[in-house]
Amino acid sequence: FGCGRLGSGVGGARIVFGLLCEMQAIARRCGGYWGVFSKRCFSGTPGTPNPRVFITGGLGQLGTGLAESLRSKYGIDNVILSDAKDATDDVRRKGPFVQCDVVDLDRLDDVIKSEKINWVVHFAAMLSVVAEENLEKAIDVNIVGTHNIFKVAEKYKLRMFCPSTIGAFGRTTPPVQTPDLTIQRPTTIYGVSKVHMELMGEYLHHRSNTKLDFRCARFPGILSADTEPGGGTTDYAVHIFHKAIETGQYKCYLRPDSRMPMMYIDDCIRGTVELLEAPSEKLARRTYNMAAISFTPEELAHELRKFVPHLEMEYEPDHRQEIADSWPDSLDDSNARKDWGWGHEFGLEKMTATMYGILKENLNK
Repeated sequence: FGCGRLGSGVGGARIVFGLLCEMQAIARRCGGYWGVFSKRCFSGTPGTPNPRVFITGGLGQLGTGLAESLRSKYGIDNVILSDAKDATDDVRRKGPFVQCDVVDLDRLDDVIKSEKINWVVHFAAMLSVVAEENLEKAIDVNIVGTHNIFKVAEKYKLRMFCPSTIGAFGRTTPPVQTPDLTIQRPTTIYGVSKVHMELMGEYLHHRSNTKLDFRCARFPGILSADTEPGGGTTDYAVHIFHKAIETGQYKCYLRPDSRMPMMYIDDCIRGTVELLEAPSEKLARRTYNMAAISFTPEELAHELRKFVPHLEMEYEPDHRQEIADSWPDSLDDSNARKDWGWGHEFGLEKMTATMYGILKENLNK
């Protein structure tokens, strides 16, 4: 049994992850030498210890998938998932989980120290629509919580990845092929908090008296068939699959011509891992655009009709339309492609076929 690559992306990671779970169970039954085995098998460089990774907001759209991918590379016990909410038994069976609210600095510090963490992935955040409806809580989670992450990351000299968003831009931003460095005047608390995070991260990274290794990617709308939408403006692109399969009808809260950047979750997770692993000297900047595809509700419906020919669409724009109108149509991610080799694999056609296939099977169970 070798330790070579068994696949790529989240799909490949799930195959490896299943094998890891079996090997971990066998190792524990045979004397508990899993930690030694995982270090020998999964370290990128012989003799180099695996990173100890802590993921905040781990029960959201991205956390469990990223944990699977990282555990397949670095060993199950080296990736600690966390969230303010408690995890299900199923999540706990797949690997270490710690209940931890990022607003609680003392608890956060204790976990980072006791678990000997050296990489942190900060996913904990309230998304655009939900944050607008809960302003004070959004400030606590998105700003105070992020400051707490910065404090422990600086204190323990961590490598830190924090996603930003297309919501960090605004109406005065050039909307087509938006560059990495441009005007940023967001119109939501979600976007404001992400611009704040970008600038604080870069400031702390470049301060002479710290070794905080800050890395950030601006994500477009992320599409996943495995988790429920989390309250974002781009959620229509997931809702439409559910309604198409269940009823053959969908009422969209955006105009049919509202173009926004999107990305399938497998590309997002793979890109996150690649940026986490990239040698620091290759990163000419600390905040990158990360793009894949851009489409409108009308274009997505057209592609989905290949699988649901009689799909009926109705358009009734609401308050989310104003948010969508403030965001870019497309992103220029040429720096990410040049500096650390980023490249997406899922176009509109492949993403639609994959999403439909997974949800069709899941919803018919």
